Amino acid sequence: MRTHETRVRVVVADDHPIYREGVTRALGQSGLVEVVAEAGDGAQALEHIRVHKPDVALVDFRLPKLDGLAVVHAVARDGLPVRVIILSAHTDDSVVFRAVEEGAAGYLAKDATRSEIVDAVLKVAGGGTALPADLTSGLMEQVRRRASAGEDRVLLSERERQVLQAFAEGKSIPQVAEELFLAPSTVKTHTQRLYEKLGVGDRAAAVAEAMRRGLLE
Repeated sequence: MRTHETRVRVVVADDHPIYREGVTRALGQSGLVEVVAEAGDGAQALEHIRVHKPDVALVDFRLPKLDGLAVVHAVARDGLPVRVIILSAHTDDSVVFRAVEEGAAGYLAKDATRSEIVDAVLKVAGGGTALPADLTSGLMEQVRRRASAGEDRVLLSERERQVLQAFAEGKSIPQVAEELFLAPSTVKTHTQRLYEKLGVGDRAAAVAEAMRRGLLE
């Protein structure tokens, strides 16, 4: 359990330098947080997370190379001991739902105040979750709606949707990897999860089943 005497170690990732510097300054001035590294893209963020082993990572939803959800997924997949808060200008309930589904511990709008950002970091570092109050009810509604949709409705992550769409366009795993700036092994991981959710064993069957379920237009 973290004590009040130890500062929370954080990695901040955002491709807008001015915003990133502002967040870093706000965290540092709190006296409760130490920013151990900054990143301008998702791949760099993930590398900093591996090297510095922070308590919390503040990661922009839209980043070059790896987006925020891909970073969250990689952290969960590799069992890295860090809790991720997604920062985004978009506060659509479905986007928040996907972030939480992938394993994000928090979600903050980019217009959050300095105190809100610091409070979210401290709350998440302490084992809690940080969601804006005005999003919480919408998130719960998403949970209820998707649960009531029945077994035939499959909840796919954003990456799984991208891989599925690429398969529908006839692309191979190496082509998908190149298009999404991912390692082929990462695409294979998304593909395996996609197969498991759809109950299929190959790309053609995945596309056919997705069309049957209305997951592809």
